Amino acid sequence: MATPPLEDELTCSICLGLYLEPVTLLCGHNFCGACIRDWGDRCDKACPECRKPFPDGAELRRNVALSAVLKAMRAGPAPAPGPDPARASGSALGARCPRHGRPLDLFCRTEGRCICSACTVNECRLHERALLDAERREREAQLRAMLEVSQQQATQAERQLKELQQQRNQIQATALPTQSSACSLASMISGKFSCLLQALEMRRALALKDIKVAETQALAQAQDGEERLQGHLEALASYDRGVRDLLEQLDDRAFLQESQLLVPPGPLGPLTSPQWDEDQQLAGLKESLSRLCDLLLDEGGHPRAPAEAADLGPMEAPGPLAPVPSLVCPLRRKLWQNYRNLTFDPDSANRHLYLSRQDQQVKHRHKPRDLAGPSSFELWQVRCAQSFQNGRHYWEVHASNHSVTLGVAYPDLTRHRQGPHTDNIGRGPSSWGLCVQEDRAQAWHNGEAQLLPGVSGQLLGMDLDLASGRLTFYSLEPKAQPLHTFHAIFTQPLYPVFWLLEGRTLTLCHRPEAKLPPELQEEASEPS
Repeated sequence: MATPPLEDELTCSICLGLYLEPVTLLCGHNFCGACIRDWGDRCDKACPECRKPFPDGAELRRNVALSAVLKAMRAGPAPAPGPDPARASGSALGARCPRHGRPLDLFCRTEGRCICSACTVNECRLHERALLDAERREREAQLRAMLEVSQQQATQAERQLKELQQQRNQIQATALPTQSSACSLASMISGKFSCLLQALEMRRALALKDIKVAETQALAQAQDGEERLQGHLEALASYDRGVRDLLEQLDDRAFLQESQLLVPPGPLGPLTSPQWDEDQQLAGLKESLSRLCDLLLDEGGHPRAPAEAADLGPMEAPGPLAPVPSLVCPLRRKLWQNYRNLTFDPDSANRHLYLSRQDQQVKHRHKPRDLAGPSSFELWQVRCAQSFQNGRHYWEVHASNHSVTLGVAYPDLTRHRQGPHTDNIGRGPSSWGLCVQEDRAQAWHNGEAQLLPGVSGQLLGMDLDLASGRLTFYSLEPKAQPLHTFHAIFTQPLYPVFWLLEGRTLTLCHRPEAKLPPELQEEASEPS
């Protein structure tokens, strides 16, 4: 007959764990001191083993001999020299539960730890449990799948790193010739146009500064992308080593505990490509120099609204001009087929509006001009000298900031303030307008407004198709996209008209190749 294990003889029949502070009843049976006291409080005063009653208030004496046996058993024998049997067998049979002293042969998924059979009766009674070998097989399958994913991410990150390094090398290779070209172009023009020497020198310095800033930003973007990719590769390599080391772990309990501490690196996220365009840098420089040439060759023209001496100073360089990128989206290039070079009408300008640049630029200043013409707006508005009655026409405007309104209006648009509004563009049936605010835009006509999303960028376009009765506003940065389209039957000539808040500047962008159709040249040049 097989002898029961010593461990079974030292188990409390109430908690099914090894005795803790064992006491002996009058009948001779032993129990944990806390277990039998709790039993006596909740149940009848009888031995759980033999049902023999024990008197109420009976003294429960501690079993000293049994306590010594349990203490020696928990201490365990000294380990013999030689290989570790638990590690050699690949199991946790040598480890025991710190609470109950039983072998750790189960894994509690709820608490994430190894447990014994006694734990399933008490602390982990309602928890999700599994055998150690079953839990290990499942964890190994998960780790191998995660290892495969991390290897794929590492391959992709290495490919992106190579592409980014190639882009950075191209930027470094092209940055120096670009600066040299800009210096040569600026020196040539400054030598030919001595009367604009100061303005050209300022433009030259600004162009070189912009190129340097663009180069620095592009290289910083490339370096940031490299650092992110290098860090991601290091994290993936560290995770790869951790997974491989864990897969070689033979101890089930250590494997399961360490597997919970192994966290895979997060996704890399999108990378920002370096923004570098040599042609765009040169195009902006050529456009500004072209405007300076036009200013030099201009010898007069019709009278314009007077400007303060401080506008240009003795020879102040022109302010910011709308850049003309060399890489133009197909939609904008198609719109350029009907491009019109417009000018502001000085007679219509409000007293606070100052015209410059051959009437291509208007600025709202706090100090008003001395006199206002009979046809000038009482509101902070100005209209163009050109009007259109048929055909299709497109023009572009650069705004220094938000709080401006662009639109078109019939000739009878009132010059006087009516109502509480600061402008009258789109407030009645004879005008249509787009009001650009800081966080949104509004399309106005006949006193009704339609709320639009905010406008990105400062370059705007207007496409007027009189044949089809359509007026479309475009945002041109970073690419051309329509903001709003009005549909109407236009019965009178239409003038472009603008409103701007104090401190704002509007610039009518010109293109050298833009010309009016022959049938519209005389009409567009008529005085207002």
